[in-house]
Amino acid sequence: MNPVRSFRSLVRFRPIEFRSRTRRLSRAASVDDLRLQAKRRLPRAVFDYIDGGAEDERTLDRNVSGYARVEFRPRILRDVSNVDTSISLFGRSLPTPLILAPTGFTRIADPQGELAVARAAARVGVPYNLSTMGTRSIEEVAAVSDGPKWFQVYAWRDRGLVAELIGRARDAGYEAIMLTVDTAVLGRRERDVRQGTTLPPKIGLSTIVDGVIHPAWTYGLLTNDPITFANVAGRHDLDGSSAITLADYTGSQFDPALSWEEVEWLRSRWDGPIILKGVQTVADAELAVAHGVEGIAISNHGGRQLDDAPPVIELIEPVAQAVAGRSAVIADGGVRRGGDILKALALGADAVMAGRAYLYGLGAAGEAGVDHVLGLLLDGLRRSMALSGCRTIGEIERDLVAWRSDPANVERGGR
Repeated sequence: MNPVRSFRSLVRFRPIEFRSRTRRLSRAASVDDLRLQAKRRLPRAVFDYIDGGAEDERTLDRNVSGYARVEFRPRILRDVSNVDTSISLFGRSLPTPLILAPTGFTRIADPQGELAVARAAARVGVPYNLSTMGTRSIEEVAAVSDGPKWFQVYAWRDRGLVAELIGRARDAGYEAIMLTVDTAVLGRRERDVRQGTTLPPKIGLSTIVDGVIHPAWTYGLLTNDPITFANVAGRHDLDGSSAITLADYTGSQFDPALSWEEVEWLRSRWDGPIILKGVQTVADAELAVAHGVEGIAISNHGGRQLDDAPPVIELIEPVAQAVAGRSAVIADGGVRRGGDILKALALGADAVMAGRAYLYGLGAAGEAGVDHVLGLLLDGLRRSMALSGCRTIGEIERDLVAWRSDPANVERGGR
C-alpha cells in the first residue's frame, strides 16, 4: 500500500480565498450565521437598531420560534425532479412567493443601502418594497432596478407630502402601495433607548471607540454621502440631515388619528394594488376586505411596536380562512429559512415577506450578503418542497403541516 496515494485519496485542500467577504459568506450556512457575522462587523448601536424589538422582545422572539411549532407531514414517491415555485400575485407572475419588506435607514448597515437590496431582488425577480423612511430615493432605486418594486407609505400628518410621494412612485414605475398601519405611536425599543440611538448617529466618545473597533463600517460611513431620509430630503425640517431620535421623528410626522378613512384617501390617489401592513386580528382583516384592499400583510412590525402582539405564524390560518381568497394574505415576520416560507404557505398565506433576514446579509457582507440570503431562502424553499412531496405552489395543502402538541418545549436559537 502506498501511504502517499492513500493520503491523497482522502484529503483535498481547499483553495485559498483572499477575499475576506467571500470567505465569510462561504462559512454562512444559514441566516442565523449571517446574523452573527453582522453582529461582529457592525457597531453595537447599529446592530441593535436592526436586531432589536419592543420592550422585552417577546413578540420578536416568538415571531421566529413560532415556526418551530409547526412540523411537516411530508408525502413520498411523488417525482419531485422538477419543482416550480412560481406564483401569480396582483396579476403579475413572480418566480417565488417571497417579497423583500420595507426597512428604514438601511444605509446604516451598508453604504449602498436600498440600492444593494433592490439590485439583489431584481436579479431573482422578487418584489422590493422601498420604505418612505428609506435612505435612497424612489428615483434612485428605480434607476438601478428593473424588477418589480413596491412603495411603502405612512399616513403622515402632511398629506400633501404623502400624495407627492405616491405620485413619484407611480411615475417611477412602482406597482403597489403598502400602507403601514401599526405606527400610530412608536413602540418602546429599549435597546435604542439604552444606546441613545439617533438618526443619523451622534458622534461621541462611545461612537469613536465603536468606530475604531469596526473600521470597515466606519470607512464606509465616512467615504460616502451623508445618510438622510432620501425621499423627504429638503422637504421637511426632520429629514435625517441632523440628529433626531426616533420618538421625536414619529411624534412630529406620524398621525395618531389614523383611521379607515385613510384607505379611501389612498385609493383616490392610487389605482394599483394597495396592501395594508400591520393587520394583527381577524376582525381587522375582515374590515380590510370590506374596504377593498388587494393585500393584507399580517405583521407586528417585526416585534418592534407592541410587545406581546400575536406572532405572525399563529394568525395566518385564521386570517386566510376569514378572507377566503378575497384579498391576498402576506405573512411578514420571523422567516429565516425556506422551510418557514413553505409552512406559511401551507397555513394559507399567498406570499411571505422578509426584512431582518436580508438586513443581516447586508450588514455581514453588503450586496453579496443579500444575494446569499436570497439564495438560502429560495434554495431552502425548493428543497423543502421537494422533501415534502410538493412540485408546485398549488400542490401545497393544509395537511402538509401540523401544530406540535408540546409548544412549551420548542426551542430554536437565533433571531
